[in-house]
Amino acid sequence: MTASRERPGDGWHALAAAEVLARLESGAAGLDTEEAARRLAAHGPNRLPPAKRRGPIARFVAQFDNVLIYVLLAAGAVTLVQGHLVDASVIFGVIVINAIIGFIQEGKAERALEAIAAMLSMSAVRLSRGRKTVVATTELVPGDVVLLQAGDKVPADLRLIEARSLRIQEASLTGESVPVDKLTQAMSSDTPLAERQCMAFSGTLVAAGHGCGVVVATGRDTEIGRISDMLAEVTTLTTPLLRQMAHFSRWLSFACLALAVGAFAFGVLVRSFTVDEMFLAAVGIAVAAIPEGLPAVMTITLAIGVQRMARRNAIIRRLPAVETLGAVTVICSDKTGTLTRDEMTVRTVGVGGRVLEVTGTGYAPRGEFLDDGGPVPPAEIPALVELARAALLCGDADLQREGEHWLVAGDPSEGALVAMAGKAGIAADKARRDHPRLDVIPFESERRFMATLHRRPDGGGGILLVKGAPERLLPMCGGQRDADGGVAALDSSYWHGFIDAVARHGERLLAVAMKPTDADHLDEHMVEHDLILLGMVGLIDPPRDEAMQSYRQVRDAGIDVKMITGDHAVTAAAIGMKLGMDSPEVLTGNDVDRLSESELRDAACATTIFARTAPEHKLRLVEALQACGHVVAMTGDGVNDAPALKRADIGVAMGRKGTEVAKEAAGMVLVDDNFASIAHAVEEGRIVYDNLKKAIVFILPTNGGEALVLVTAILLDLALPITPKQILWVNMITAVTLALALAFEPAEPGLMRRPPRPPDAPLLSPFLVWRIAFVSLLLVVASLGLFLWEIDQGADLATARTAAVNALVMGMIGYLWNARLLHASALTRRGLLGSKPVLISVALVILFQLLFTYAPPLQALFDTAGLGLDAWIRIAGLGLFVFVAVEIEKALLWLLGSKRG
Repeated sequence: MTASRERPGDGWHALAAAEVLARLESGAAGLDTEEAARRLAAHGPNRLPPAKRRGPIARFVAQFDNVLIYVLLAAGAVTLVQGHLVDASVIFGVIVINAIIGFIQEGKAERALEAIAAMLSMSAVRLSRGRKTVVATTELVPGDVVLLQAGDKVPADLRLIEARSLRIQEASLTGESVPVDKLTQAMSSDTPLAERQCMAFSGTLVAAGHGCGVVVATGRDTEIGRISDMLAEVTTLTTPLLRQMAHFSRWLSFACLALAVGAFAFGVLVRSFTVDEMFLAAVGIAVAAIPEGLPAVMTITLAIGVQRMARRNAIIRRLPAVETLGAVTVICSDKTGTLTRDEMTVRTVGVGGRVLEVTGTGYAPRGEFLDDGGPVPPAEIPALVELARAALLCGDADLQREGEHWLVAGDPSEGALVAMAGKAGIAADKARRDHPRLDVIPFESERRFMATLHRRPDGGGGILLVKGAPERLLPMCGGQRDADGGVAALDSSYWHGFIDAVARHGERLLAVAMKPTDADHLDEHMVEHDLILLGMVGLIDPPRDEAMQSYRQVRDAGIDVKMITGDHAVTAAAIGMKLGMDSPEVLTGNDVDRLSESELRDAACATTIFARTAPEHKLRLVEALQACGHVVAMTGDGVNDAPALKRADIGVAMGRKGTEVAKEAAGMVLVDDNFASIAHAVEEGRIVYDNLKKAIVFILPTNGGEALVLVTAILLDLALPITPKQILWVNMITAVTLALALAFEPAEPGLMRRPPRPPDAPLLSPFLVWRIAFVSLLLVVASLGLFLWEIDQGADLATARTAAVNALVMGMIGYLWNARLLHASALTRRGLLGSKPVLISVALVILFQLLFTYAPPLQALFDTAGLGLDAWIRIAGLGLFVFVAVEIEKALLWLLGSKRG
């Protein structure tokens, strides 16, 4: 596991502001210019160290360090040695194109650290002995006092010494879904990062208010600097496919070498062939056994998968990541914006002794109020209309419509209140015109409420409106609105019960109160007492409807889903319950800190929800799951997610609201930030892997059949039925046509109801090895059998070889229909006619074979001869023979399997 670095700034949140200033030998007026310059020389500039970058040549050369490329290079070299310049050019062209794509993508990935650096502010306002000066952020040093206001990007890690209505958006760093209210009081030493309200962190955004703080950490010592270090240290794992290909290519290379050497030794020692003759024969066997077209087909299959995923809102940034999705066993998902809408919504209203449920999603002012499941017209509950109007007026947010989408301008929670008012039939513009605002006391963390003063429409005085935390407003209220719109005594026990019940569902509560007044301005004293409680509302960022459906889909596919969020444990548990997650237990970041590595592995597998997590917690959880043998997909959108995104087998970043840091660290980007798109991508990944297997199981029998034809000829002391040049022709033609058609195959039935393949499973299972061997023997029977038949009928060697090559290709055409469905029968309409690419590729191959047989230039190049109609009938019959034999084998295996079952 990557160890987190201890930083000088750790623990500042636990100290009083005065003690922080004393320790830093500073004051509320800031440092003088000379002291700031001295500290700058000692600490260095406030910026992240540049990432170690390879030069463009080294990066380009590194693109060839790949098992797939090794196989391609070997195939190209063999083809070049055989004198086929065109074939070799095609293979080497694929290599170069693949390297260029990888070079471009890696250049983007290496900009992840630059993207972090770009999050830092360019300038800041600091106090120098009480004077305000604008300086470059790189000049800030520990002890500097920095001023903050709405719209600023925090330039360094600050311990706040003043906060006036200060709210900072920290989602990119902590995962907190709403802006955090800031205050100046010291916190407990074990307070999680997301709850350190007296701190402002470098790279976060001031959403509202103003304040100032003393710089406690700069550059690498900031929270964002620590994440940058973690990101630089994290190693990216190779994909399951590349691991399998490494093992498979070693096995295949050994098998090809052993077959060629064995045939060479037998021919020289047993059949008394000359060394020169057997060397050429051994080279021919090696050429036959090496699947030259396989790497190219695999690369193209992955590329087709990339295109299909793009149509389903998943952009793949690294080609092998396509297949990794098909192997995923665990998805670690962020909550906000991925499983949820990232839009606050009022779900519950307590008013006039009634508890109402509010329907509708997001900020669209469309929905109903339900009482015991039945709709209630808002006009029938005057207290509800009054509550909704008051909540609207006591806020500053507005809603804007863009097409079918409603967006909030301002605080998300206030936007949800505006939407609720719309559902109650209240037009925001008209309500604000009818009740003009006279004065306001803005929300502050210490105060925990907002108050506004409005003129009544009838001119009969004013109305004071207050909204804020229920525990703050209840003591300020002397009565409450009853069901009939009158005023009754405040029932505190009822409201405390309501608060507990709603909070258990993870909803954030706001209380709304009012008081008639003749005043024309506000002061805190008049707000503190004799308010009338209008009611309370519960808000939540609800789960996406499609996320709930997709969650069930991936669970049916045998994939575990873990929610890892920076949000509160209660909120995370509530969303998990709505999604249907199994485990009610929630582990927090503090819990993770107390676990040993072995304990964490057990907890990571057993627990479903993790809350209040910091970047190092997410990274440790990913590593713990991988240590248990899982293939992990990690989703995220913030800079805090970047280390875990990079470490995961497949990192998934959010395209709409994700930071550039997260996107550059990930292997895939979701265009719509939707968990449903992850489920679609997993499905496409499984399709890609299935199609890769089909391509391999289709191509290898061609090579096996060719090699066995030559070996059998040597064993029987016969002339070679197929020459090395003809072997290369068959390999090239079948790979770029027939095998490629399998890359377009749709999903097989039940694809998302089967469990993920084991991460350590070999590329070829025993069943697939059997299928390859069986089909190879069928092709030997077809090709060698027809060769011997033609020789026995008096045909010359060129004619017999031409018939043998065509029989081999026709056998592959017959087998293509078998390979479309590895287990199910192809004797169906879907199996025979359900793929246009297959039909097109078969037509192309037949055209190529006619040219191979009859075109004079190709006759001269490949030593072929024309065939009669009777020969073509025999060739077609042999293709049908291969198809029927494999279908019989499928039926027998199914019968044996069902009897065992």
